[in-house]
Amino acid sequence: MEVILLEDVKSLGKKGDIVKVSDGYARNFILPKKLGVEKTAKSLNELKQQKAAEEKRQQAIFEEAKALAAQIEAGSIMLKMKGGEGGRTFGSVSTKEITSAIKEQLKLEVDKKKLQLAEPIRNFGTYHVPVRLHPKVTAEVTVKVEEA
Repeated sequence: MEVILLEDVKSLGKKGDIVKVSDGYARNFILPKKLGVEKTAKSLNELKQQKAAEEKRQQAIFEEAKALAAQIEAGSIMLKMKGGEGGRTFGSVSTKEITSAIKEQLKLEVDKKKLQLAEPIRNFGTYHVPVRLHPKVTAEVTVKVEEA
């Protein structure tokens, strides 16, 4: 019997896959636990519609991320820190401070987990911090750290 999986099933397949299983396995495990449905013309059509809707939703998320990336790259943010000798700051600039500056100065919402700061900024100067907005979209925000 061929079934369309509604959820991921370990060692069988992922959601949306069409797999061939024995009749007993389908009747006693897959169908009662609603892990899949029997392959029919109606269920195939529903699967095709669901995949099209999901693809459309993913495309909208991608376009939104590209628009946000353009806004982020168009602007730059400035942070003022107290400093000591040799162009070093007292403390460091973390992702939390950068996201709050983006919110205040650029009026954009960015999650601090999306910033890919290898290590906290401890010196004055201009830095380019990558922001991963989507698996296919990465923007760079320009951060200027100056002495207060």
